Amino acid sequence: MAKDTAVAVTGKRKRDDALSKRNGAKKPATGPAVNGQKKKSTAARPDARIGPVKQKNAGKASKPITAVTKEPYDDGHLYVQIVAGSYERVLHGFSASIPRHLLQTTPDTSEPAATDDVTFSDTFLFAAHASSVRCLAVSPPTESDKRFLATGSSDERINVYSVSTAPPKANGKPSLPSLAANVVVENPRNRSLGSLTHHDRAITRLDFPAKGKLFSAAEDNTIAISRTRDWTMLSSIKAPIPKAQGRPSGDTAGPGETPAGVHDFAIHPSQKLMLSVGRGERSLRLWNLMTGKKAGVLNFDRSLLTQAGEGKFGSGEGRRVLWNAAGDAYVVGFERGAAVFGLDSKPKAVIRPSPPTKLHQSRVLKLGSHEVFATSTEDGRILFFDLDFPESETGAEQLPSCTCVAQLGGKAAEISGRIKDFEILRVGAESSVTLLVVTASSDGAVRLWSMPDTLNAVESAAADAGEQVKSVPSPPVQVGRLIGTLETGSRITCLGAFIMDGKVSGDAANGDDDIATGADENSEESD
Repeated sequence: MAKDTAVAVTGKRKRDDALSKRNGAKKPATGPAVNGQKKKSTAARPDARIGPVKQKNAGKASKPITAVTKEPYDDGHLYVQIVAGSYERVLHGFSASIPRHLLQTTPDTSEPAATDDVTFSDTFLFAAHASSVRCLAVSPPTESDKRFLATGSSDERINVYSVSTAPPKANGKPSLPSLAANVVVENPRNRSLGSLTHHDRAITRLDFPAKGKLFSAAEDNTIAISRTRDWTMLSSIKAPIPKAQGRPSGDTAGPGETPAGVHDFAIHPSQKLMLSVGRGERSLRLWNLMTGKKAGVLNFDRSLLTQAGEGKFGSGEGRRVLWNAAGDAYVVGFERGAAVFGLDSKPKAVIRPSPPTKLHQSRVLKLGSHEVFATSTEDGRILFFDLDFPESETGAEQLPSCTCVAQLGGKAAEISGRIKDFEILRVGAESSVTLLVVTASSDGAVRLWSMPDTLNAVESAAADAGEQVKSVPSPPVQVGRLIGTLETGSRITCLGAFIMDGKVSGDAANGDDDIATGADENSEESD
């Protein structure tokens, strides 16, 4: 019986070997026949998922599959993430792809640059708050692949988001359809982290002085300090309620209440001191961040307010306050002007736009070897004032005026709508730095400008050491050129922007959107 079984198995093996040889001699089929036609192999399609390797490819080395063969930010374009808040409760995020040759500024700015080369892609668009978005802030750059975005609104809430720093993938999934002309590019790394309810009034100011702290101010006269690691409020600074001095027209305080709230605050570069200005009071407050207590109060003199543009019917309230880079001077902005103070809290100079107009957002930056105060105006300009001013004579009541050395936009660029907010980004290496200016107007237009890092007007003014301020000031130099415009269709109130310098990795075939990080997303950040 065992012998018969062995013979049967041997015969079966011979039949199988003969069948394998007969099938191997034929040309391999490309697939099963459907309606008399052969189906194409899925292996020929590059977008198909790849299964087990066949025997005919066993001797060949498998080619790795990557999402991007070349990093997007090295393909001759600069990618910038822009976020805008509006009165319509909408938080609009979009990325701008800027060819780097447009950032090569030339002295001749009479010819407008082509605006068709800059492309915009919508990243997110949704109703973030129950009321208008009043302010937002973006955390400083770190080794991580993300940044924090905080938005404040009149609904007393602070929404916190995690925004990816990776540019849109060049060969990713097809763009989603939209009614607008912009391409819709989603990033799964952009996500909401929740809401903070530290305040019981409208949020007026947000700031990330460091990667681990968030400062927030509101109309309840409170400045809260939160930790970004777990979003816990570490401390709260309470400013006193100002005394009632009449009810100005257009005031939004409730019946029987006094106008109150923190307009703005500025943290010293050492992060040990803080300045704040508020509603209903003509003063500046100094805070000690080491103890969380008030360190002093500076009342604005009537003569100073008059020179700074606050007339008889002006409120005299400080609207903006900023430190310079060295921390040895600060600027207090009013409705139609500003004043420069030293560490001794004495006014050194005033800033007045010409022709007179309202001021909105302000920044302090370096242009060449000079420090410049940049401010946006009601008539669609960004004015640059040189903060290197001559010292006033002892006992002189008239303060010197800072010279306006350059302007961007305005009637010369056919822009008349007010610029509500703007951001200035430095692009390039130390040898060749270009400034990218992102402006947001109340009519819903977001414009991108390219301008040099050094101003010829500033350098020429520095050469005139004998006469620092001319008796008849010359008109400011028109700088910058328009390289891109996006119509958002919303009344923009605040703006934030940063350069997207993250790295993309993953499997494009599987649709992965992983980002190569320098630090884990869930890692704890230092205090």
